[in-house]
Order: sequence, then structure tokens, then C-alpha cells
Amino acid sequence: MLLYFIISCLSFFFLSKSFSLPPWASETKTLLSFYFSKSLFTRTLHPTTPDPASPVDHQMSVLDLPDLALDRILELLPPSGLSSMARVCSSLRERCVSDHLWEKHLITKWGKVLGPAAHREWKCYLSSSYHLDSPSHQTGHPLGFDKIISLIRSVFRNDDDDDNKRKRYAASSLPLDSTMSFYLSLETGRFWFPAQVYNRENGHVGFMLSCYDAELSYDTLTDTFKARYPPHGRRAVAVEKGVTWERLRAAPIDASPHHLHVSDSLNELKPGDHIEIQWRRNKEFPYGWWYGIVGHLESCDGNLNHCHCHLNEMVVLEFNQYTVGSRWRRTMINKRDHREEGNEEEGFYGGIRKLSCKEEIAMWTRLWPSSILE
Repeated sequence: MLLYFIISCLSFFFLSKSFSLPPWASETKTLLSFYFSKSLFTRTLHPTTPDPASPVDHQMSVLDLPDLALDRILELLPPSGLSSMARVCSSLRERCVSDHLWEKHLITKWGKVLGPAAHREWKCYLSSSYHLDSPSHQTGHPLGFDKIISLIRSVFRNDDDDDNKRKRYAASSLPLDSTMSFYLSLETGRFWFPAQVYNRENGHVGFMLSCYDAELSYDTLTDTFKARYPPHGRRAVAVEKGVTWERLRAAPIDASPHHLHVSDSLNELKPGDHIEIQWRRNKEFPYGWWYGIVGHLESCDGNLNHCHCHLNEMVVLEFNQYTVGSRWRRTMINKRDHREEGNEEEGFYGGIRKLSCKEEIAMWTRLWPSSILE
């Protein structure tokens, strides 16, 4: 009966949405139509008569579909659909929680903001006392499996008895280290992951055109993030709400924000190149990455046909978001013997990344302030 119910629902859906079918609908319809047409054709060629002695007729279900067809249907389901199907029966649960189905969803939604540090943090989270999935802390599924499904589907239930049953059912079936568990922990914001935030603290003028490390927690109701920035010396942890997806990226270099980046492209730098450079206010602070452009030496007139700036051991870095004459507008570094340089008044400059990716450069361009900074 379940199979006929599904067919009826799909038929109604295809008829009612004939002008706005989602991409997966036509594929699913084709798979199901092919399977049942094949069955009908087979029965026509090889008719059989019901066994009068059989007290119960065989009823087809979705599990009677060939493995290839069933797997293809499951691959087309969104996360909410997989979560719901996982609660139908044990056979479907085993398929729906498999890593290969959830890895696609994890990469599609979270791939651009999850770097190696986030995956390491997830493993630490699973083994830490903060992760209450251990048997000694478990009173149902601590990840709030049913709450997760409710948030994804925007369906909230109030039946406490049924809720407890669903949680116990989910707790016995979802591996804690599975990709599905990782995805749902991110989706509910229970897991704080490391990433970097452009223009921290709501675009505070003191952080314009910079990118800083933070811990992020997702809010599925607003589709934004809460960010916790590491303390700057004696300054308390800064918290920012409402951080949008566009302001996030995975750290391009897998290293602590307190470590000096060893630059490997200094000899390639020439006027016009786009760069990011580490900068911190004092040595107690973590580094942030700041956007700039390689400029010309004062002895050069800027004519590219006669420019030899790239041959000089000194490199000019320009931060054109600041007004001419500002102490933040220009700085110089020695590319032959580069190390952290600066002072307590103007801050300390660290390692340099040369930007070759057009997408990275375009991101900084989109963040350009509407007015020149002092």
C-alpha cells in the first residue's frame, strides 16, 4: 500500500505542478514509470493466475524497487526528505543515513566554509565532554534529532510522548561520527566550527577590508551565523550576530592566527598584484588578513614599459581604502629577508599571500567601502 500511496502522491504532484516541476521530479517520474511499465509488460507476456490457496496477496512496496532505482530516488531527496525516510523502517534507515548520500549535501551547502580545521574540530567535539552523545549523558538523542528534522522541515510538534519515542528511535540508529550527524549538528548550530569572517563586527571601520578567524554557529531560522572572535589581549571575546554566508570563508592557510605565515611568493610580486597580508595591533593579538595591492616605488613613474620595481628587494604595499596621507595607506617590506615588521603605534605586518584566484579578488572588490577611510 505504501508504494501505491507514493505513486498517487507523485501523480497528483506532477499534475498540479506541471508548469513548475523541480529538477528531480522528472527524473523520479521517469524511474518509477520505467519500473512499473516493465512490470506491466512482463505480466502481459507471462500472465499468472492468483493462487486461490494463498490467504494474503503479495503487496508491492518501495523496497521492491531495484537497488539502482531506489538509490537514485534517495540521491534526489533533499536532507529533510532523507531524514523523514530514515524513520519509515529499518531497511530504509540503513540506506538513508549512509555517508555517500549526505556527503553531497554537506559539500553543496557547507563546502565553501568548512576547511581542514573544521573537520579536526568536529573530531575533537565528538570525543570531548561537551559532546553529550556518550552513553553516560544520553537521555534520548543529544543532537536533538527530531528537533533537527523539525527545523529543516519547519514542522514543530508538541506531543511529548511521541517526541520521546522518536528521539529514542533516532538515538539507536544514527552513528555519532556519521556525515549525517555532522550535517545536522551544523544545521542546528549545536556545533561551533572555525572559519574566517570578512569585515568583522558588522563592518566596524577599524576592520574594513580584513578577514579574521572566528568560531561560527548557524541559525537555521534566519539563515545567518553567530560569530565568536578570539580575545585580543585583555579584551573579552567579541560576539557578532547576523553574519551572512557571503562574509564567510574557510581559512586559506591551515594555521593558527597567532602564527606568522612564511610567504612563498615574495619574489614574484610586481606592481598591480593583489595580496593579503597578516596584520595585528600588537603582539598579544591574533593576526587578521588585510587586502592590499602592490604599488610602485617612489623612484618609479609608474610606466610599465620602464618599471623595474619587481627587481628591487623592497616592495611597496598600498591599501587604497585609506585616504592619501593616512599612516595606513602604504607600507614597505623587504622581500629578501621578510619577517614580522612594525611597532606598537602602527601595528605589526606579517606574512603575505599573493592572490591569483579571480573569485578571491572579486570578493574583496565587492566589500570595498562606499567612502574613503581616514
